[in-house]
Amino acid sequence: MDLDLNQYINLFVEEAKEHLQSMNEALLELEKDKANISLINELFRVAHTLKGMSGTMGFENMANLTHEMENVLEGIRSNDIELNENVIDIIFECFDVLDYSVNEIATKGKESSGENKDLIDRLRTVLKDNSIIENNEYLIEDNIPLDDYVLNIIEEAKTKGLNIFNIEVNLSPKCMLKSARAFIIFNTLESMGDIVYSNPSVEDIEDEKFDLGFSIIFISRVEKEKLEGELNNISEIDEIKITGVEGRQVAKVDHELVKEVDSIRKDINELVENGDKARISNRENRIGKTVRVDIDRLDNLMNLVSELIIIKTRMDDLSDISNKENMIEAIEYLERITTSLHDAVMKVRMVPIERVFNRFPRMVRDLSKELNKEINLQMYGEDTEVDRTVIDEIGDPLIHIIRNSIDHGIETPEERKNQNKLKEGTVILKAYPDGNNVVVEVADDGKGIDIGGIKKKAIEKEIITSQEAEILTEDDIKTLLFQPGFSTSEEISDISGRGVGLDVVKSKIESINGSIEIDSELNVGTKFIIRIPLTLAIIQALLIKLKDEIYAIPLSSITEITGIDKDSIRNIQGQDIILYRGKTIPFIRLHKLMELEFTDNYDEYLVVVVRKGEKEAALLVDSLIGQQEIVIKPLGKYLSNIKYLSGATILGNGKVSLILDINSII
Repeated sequence: MDLDLNQYINLFVEEAKEHLQSMNEALLELEKDKANISLINELFRVAHTLKGMSGTMGFENMANLTHEMENVLEGIRSNDIELNENVIDIIFECFDVLDYSVNEIATKGKESSGENKDLIDRLRTVLKDNSIIENNEYLIEDNIPLDDYVLNIIEEAKTKGLNIFNIEVNLSPKCMLKSARAFIIFNTLESMGDIVYSNPSVEDIEDEKFDLGFSIIFISRVEKEKLEGELNNISEIDEIKITGVEGRQVAKVDHELVKEVDSIRKDINELVENGDKARISNRENRIGKTVRVDIDRLDNLMNLVSELIIIKTRMDDLSDISNKENMIEAIEYLERITTSLHDAVMKVRMVPIERVFNRFPRMVRDLSKELNKEINLQMYGEDTEVDRTVIDEIGDPLIHIIRNSIDHGIETPEERKNQNKLKEGTVILKAYPDGNNVVVEVADDGKGIDIGGIKKKAIEKEIITSQEAEILTEDDIKTLLFQPGFSTSEEISDISGRGVGLDVVKSKIESINGSIEIDSELNVGTKFIIRIPLTLAIIQALLIKLKDEIYAIPLSSITEITGIDKDSIRNIQGQDIILYRGKTIPFIRLHKLMELEFTDNYDEYLVVVVRKGEKEAALLVDSLIGQQEIVIKPLGKYLSNIKYLSGATILGNGKVSLILDINSII
């Protein structure tokens, strides 16, 4: 009965992605410190693990590629191959192919049909070109050097007229217990002669630290035909190749050189072992115990918590009618439970933003090579936690911004030298919590944003008129970068100029109730500041009333609630404004936006002052109901394009209240 491996694909993908991330990090560090043998060991370990995993799952292309990677890395470890930029580039390409293969497996359940032949050939070329094996040792067919002890035994056997065989065994891929099958082969051989050498070693074969193949040097009086007959009777073997090694020349060995090399390798291995122990210790301290949980299960748990909060709110309404003490106590108890449950679930859903950040060092490395710029990427606050759903949405916008910073912000080394700047440009990626939000900043020390250039382009593209350009503030002009298709780049490149894609960035961030601002100084640098909510599920909100309808405003967007004199409202170019704390801000009539009737019988208006980044606005409301914890429910795909609304919630009385989208209103 064949084993159904499909049930293990999800587990394979998750584990493979973790191993590939370790490979990516190790490669980036190795490029800076080529003498760090512990990093080479880490890469070898990852390649070996991936080879075993993919071989078990039947993904032959991945297994073949990682096998060749393992050979090259083993050559580097044993100083047979020189580690240079070319070798690192080839291993990076292998990483890209493996990453693509894992993504293909995740989406299609199988790897792509390509065999990676070109890449495998290049790896083999590295092995061939860098091979330093000389004819100073006795070699069996696959170029495995033998030590003096084995050489002496072979010479002694030859003088006594014994047969010497090199036996190569390949087990069947369906073989479940490889070490047990190897044990049977060894037992069979030892009944007919002596095994003097095996590759891998006997210990590794016993521990199953080998693939499906191994080779043996065997000395016996029996003939080749009898040997083949005995071994072919053993099941679960794909192929057995027996060749006589008689008649080969045994070259003289430079014993002093061999001893010197062995001594050096022993010292290196001790250093590597100590380095690896320290590395493993540091990693264990850094990574806590984790449990993989399917996101659908977490969503279901979150919905249950949501229902509990709705029930709690409903009971709260009942307590206004009934004065029973036990009802109030029950509500208080329920509130404690729901709050604790909510916090627990939120912590489970929270993941470090490092999951997004860790893809950028490789991207920056590739871009700097492509553009011939020297870039130093500095990352801070990778352990800042945000909701898993937010993590999934924030990656693409950050890629756009970082690519723009490197391509359009950072100058070439020659330009930087002329401006008395360091030849190496710096991009800083930073995350930190700020109340109920997480702030992500992308800053570069490049040429900054040319306000005059933006004005000129905006007038050319007829986005603004010359008169409007004169009265717009610098902040208003910077926001023009987020207009669809707007770019200050004179030439269209594959990387894109500042502005290309920023409209997509803005809409993506605002779709998760976030906001983005730009802070820039000419010839000093540019900073993009992104504010995103910690979670998209349950928030604190202020309930307000417009005519007979109730709306919710997220508390994190509210600056102040105040009253204003009706006569203090001014209308300039069709926009109502008021003077608020020494500055003018827009006055927005929510009734008009929501297409509701407004009965104007007030001398003083009640307004809620809201904020989006540095911008503020005053929202006219009829009355306030109060602060409440609300559960955000999506409007669904048919209503997703409705302006000014970001979702809905269910109130304690069972009615639906719409949640205002402050970003789009401002």
